Amino acid sequence: MPMSELPSALFAMNPVHLPELFPPRLMARLTALAWIDPALVVQDFADPAVAGPLAETEVLITGWGCPRVDASVLAAAPRLRAVLHAAGSVRNLIAPEVWDRGVSVSNAVQANALPVAEYTLAAILLSGKDAFGLRERFRAEHLYPSPTDYAAVGNLGRRLGVIGASRVGRRLLELLRPFDFSVTLYDPYVDAAEAAALGAALLPLDELLRTSDIVSLHAPDIPETYRMLDRRRLSLMPDGAVLINTSRGALVDPGALTDELVSGRIGAVLDVTEPEPLPADSPLYRLPNVFLTPHIAGSLGNELERMGRTVADELARLGAGAPLGHAVLQADLVNSA
Repeated sequence: MPMSELPSALFAMNPVHLPELFPPRLMARLTALAWIDPALVVQDFADPAVAGPLAETEVLITGWGCPRVDASVLAAAPRLRAVLHAAGSVRNLIAPEVWDRGVSVSNAVQANALPVAEYTLAAILLSGKDAFGLRERFRAEHLYPSPTDYAAVGNLGRRLGVIGASRVGRRLLELLRPFDFSVTLYDPYVDAAEAAALGAALLPLDELLRTSDIVSLHAPDIPETYRMLDRRRLSLMPDGAVLINTSRGALVDPGALTDELVSGRIGAVLDVTEPEPLPADSPLYRLPNVFLTPHIAGSLGNELERMGRTVADELARLGAGAPLGHAVLQADLVNSA
C-alpha cells in the first residue's frame, strides 16, 4: 500500500505492555501498515497533548489500561473508524455511542483463549493423577504411597465436565481430543448435536456436577452466571472431585466453596477467586487440597505477542478493505464476558 494511503493509528493502553504486545519485528510490521508513533501511548484521552494526534486517528490500537472509549473520545476523534483491542473483552471499554456511530471493533479473545486452555489442560491432567495431593503427602511423609493409594488415580476414562462453550471452553475441548477422557458439557446456548461435534455429551448443569470427577469452569462473567455454583450445586460434586476455575471468581459462591474445601470433601485448582487476591488469612492458601495461582492462566510474558499479532493481522485486513477477522458486535456482549 502506498504510504499516502496508510491509515493513521494511535496506541491507547498502559505503555508497560507495549514492548511485549509488539516486540521490534512486530512493531516494524505495524509501522508498515499504518502511520503510528511507537513513542506515543495514550493513557488519558482528555490530555491536551494528544488532542492533535487523536483528531487525525482512524484506528485506535487499545490494550489493558486503555481509558473507556465513549462519546467524548468520538468527539475528539471524528475520523475514527476502528478500535482494535489487543486484549480480551471490550465490554467495559466500548461505550454504546461507538457502536451507534458504526465504528468497527475487534479483540484478541481468540488469541488469549489458547494459554487459558493450555493451563486448564495441564491442571486437568495433573488433577487426574492427584499430583497436587500426592505432592503434599510426599512433602510431609518423604515416602512413596503404597499401590493401594493409587487406586483412584489416573486419567483413563476420567469423567470431565466442562461448563461453558466459550472461546476458552471450545479451545479446551479441542485440546482434550487426543486424551481418553469422558467429556460432558453444559451450555444453555449449545444443543446436543453441536456438543457432540465439539467432542462432548451435553448435560444439564446439575447432572454434569453429579457425574464429573473434574469440573472446569469457562462460562462468562455476566449477571446470569453470578454464583452459578452456589452451595447446593457445589454439594452435588462427588467426594474427591476437583473444581478448576480459570474464568472469574464471581461465578462461585466463595463462602460455600471455602466450606467445601476446608472440609476436604473436594479439591480445587483456582487461578481466579473472589475477592482477588484473597485476604492473607484465607485458609485456601494453606489447604493441601487447593492449588492457587495468581491469575496467570491468560496471556503473560511472551504470550502477549500472540495478541499483538492478532491486531497486526486486523490492521492488514483494514488496509486491504477486507472484513475484520475477529470483529465484535454489540449483540455479542449479551452472552460474553
